[in-house]
Amino acid sequence: MRNLLNYDGPVLRFLTKVVYSVWLNILWFVCCIPIFTIGASTTALCYCTGKIVRDEEGYITKSFFSSFKNGFGKSTIIGLIMTALGVVLAVDGYVMYHLCFTSVFWTLTSAILVVASIAYIIVLLWVFQLNARFENTIINMFKNSIMLGMRFIFCTVLMALVFVVMGYLIYYVCTPLIIFGVGSCVLFNSMLMKNILIQCEEQSDNYERTI
Repeated sequence: MRNLLNYDGPVLRFLTKVVYSVWLNILWFVCCIPIFTIGASTTALCYCTGKIVRDEEGYITKSFFSSFKNGFGKSTIIGLIMTALGVVLAVDGYVMYHLCFTSVFWTLTSAILVVASIAYIIVLLWVFQLNARFENTIINMFKNSIMLGMRFIFCTVLMALVFVVMGYLIYYVCTPLIIFGVGSCVLFNSMLMKNILIQCEEQSDNYERTI
């Protein structure tokens, strides 16, 4: 019991990571306020949570703004693309819901919309994590996101559930839990995908050595 509560024990190290995620959640929210900076802010959040789960956190605030600044251009483009796609899917979903016909066309269109929405969620869960960890083109980031999300579908489902559970707790149980918000969700997701990203990094290094 004494070892568990030591400064370097697993319990206090985990609680420290959670506290870091709360601070990162605040930084993320503030930096998202201009709206168009959502992509850069989310990439910076993923970058810092990735360092935390690898026990490389260092100066969290400095790391956040360093990532925010260095990856601003590409991250902003990815963020704007994801925002635009999200708006289109939301509008289409709203229209289809209120039309609610029983025709074959409505059924086919609704099925396509559901598939597109699932693909969107998969990419959303993975693309900023990949952008925070790897250097690649924007197109390849999207391709790799959907491929990894489908390949490791169990991990993807768990990652989505983390956000669902957090949203449920905030909305129905205890609103002040919003202080944990996105920061804690991304931290837990970084834990879930830690080994997967390590494998991707090793494969990328092996590929570079062969060319």
